[in-house]
Amino acid sequence: TAVCLSACCATLLLAGAAHAAVEEDVAKLQQSWEHIKYQMPAANQEKEYEQLMKNADQVVEQNPGKAEALIWHGIIEASYAGAKGGLGALSLAKGARADFEKALDINPDALKGSAYTSLGSLYYQVPGWPIGFGDNKKAATMLKKGLTLNPDGIDSNYFYGDFLFRSGDLDGAEAALKKALQAPPRPTRKLADEGRRGEINALLEKIAS
Repeated sequence: TAVCLSACCATLLLAGAAHAAVEEDVAKLQQSWEHIKYQMPAANQEKEYEQLMKNADQVVEQNPGKAEALIWHGIIEASYAGAKGGLGALSLAKGARADFEKALDINPDALKGSAYTSLGSLYYQVPGWPIGFGDNKKAATMLKKGLTLNPDGIDSNYFYGDFLFRSGDLDGAEAALKKALQAPPRPTRKLADEGRRGEINALLEKIAS
């Protein structure tokens, strides 16, 4: 029994260490992404995202089957697509969609449903058929699922608000964006919170005007 207990403890310790390693790897990607998105000039972002993609590739490789790694790989790939623009961006957007779909297959609850929110944001920002895979119905479904898992989150409410704004529902957009501003601060994501609040306030100004 003692042998069994020590073996079980060793397994739990290894599992805990593996989880901590994934969290650390993902945190590094988050920090780099925040720095590029919110502190770098737009003209430099494409090149920086391209480099960060290589780091994200390694994180996914080192953490197979981990939804958190796939979600952040997808977020970086989608951001790279946005910075790149043009037809070349579409293959990157498709890659990001595949990442989010894989993450949902593994663990839809990972990072409070971030894969749903991120996938929803892709569906309303990518052009529709025949150019791309954009689809407002799918966007609404995914964004609402993200909100179910993270009803008070800054990102889940911001992207839903942005979607409603682009769809012409200004009242709904304003309500979602104001809720996003009430989101509890994330102690390890201060830069992201600050940057996102800036985007929310800019969108609220557009709605007011």
